[in-house]
Amino acid sequence: MNIFGVGLPEVTVILILALLIFGPKKLPELGKQLGKTLKSLKKASNEFQNEIDQVMNEDDKEEPPKSTESNQTNEISQEKIESENKNFSNKENNNN
Repeated sequence: MNIFGVGLPEVTVILILALLIFGPKKLPELGKQLGKTLKSLKKASNEFQNEIDQVMNEDDKEEPPKSTESNQTNEISQEKIESENKNFSNKENNNN
């Protein structure tokens, strides 16, 4: 048994100390309160994880829209590259 990195011997020591400090009458109340607290923390954690999963799934489904502005920029860049390649080729031919 390993809870939060605490083994069975450690849990036993903690329970014995709690029994000595709080007494046998208060211990069941404290256990009940601890159980409720852990349950609410687990519920909050699960809700948070579900929200993260939902957002991740929505992001996977959505594709960014292709803008014509982006396409025009790519065409202009491609034309510049081709033009520079032609100029470079012409310079090399003229030097030979």
